Amino acid sequence: MKEKPSPPVKTKSKIREFFEAILTAFLIAAFIISFVVQAFKIPSGSMIPTLLVGDHLFVNKFIYGVKIPYFRKTIIPVTDPKRGDVVVFIYPQDRSKDFIKRVIGIAGDKIEMKNKKLFINEQAYADPYGVYDDQAIYPAEAQPRDNFGPVIVPDHSLFVMGDNRDHSLDSRFWGFVDLKDVQGKAFILYWSWNAEEKNVRWERLAKLIK
Repeated sequence: MKEKPSPPVKTKSKIREFFEAILTAFLIAAFIISFVVQAFKIPSGSMIPTLLVGDHLFVNKFIYGVKIPYFRKTIIPVTDPKRGDVVVFIYPQDRSKDFIKRVIGIAGDKIEMKNKKLFINEQAYADPYGVYDDQAIYPAEAQPRDNFGPVIVPDHSLFVMGDNRDHSLDSRFWGFVDLKDVQGKAFILYWSWNAEEKNVRWERLAKLIK
């Protein structure tokens, strides 16, 4: 008695397997970038000495809650940014750009600058991260860098400043950051390139951002 031939086993073509692998990798990457962690590069010196030009860092996007991409609506709240956090956010005056600054004031805080001295809720702030290297002090009528406010931070908003206080365009110049525009909290450096000296800053790799 003749055995019946086995039905042919269907096999995926290598091309199909390749494209399925690419699609899977893309979906995983999109999920991670949208909800978990994202990489950013520091293009300017506004956060010196905390962050240097050429630093590359990861931003924790989950810590402030899960947002629907593009709509910026939080669907799973976790916690709000706190004073002292280094955050990445959509620049209010050009939404195609991301900025990175330190949170100075949260909703309800009264912020004021008097001759380069920072006051929060009418109390002198120790300002452990702020660096001032320009001896000149400008009056508020000239520009808001050294004398500013007082202003009250609105609900659902942040007042942010660069650590390099004399060389940072921040909330003193263009106002508050809406909480919904906060991308996440900067937490670790994974690469740092010194373009002037053309070398890697090895000592900065894996440095936690405080």
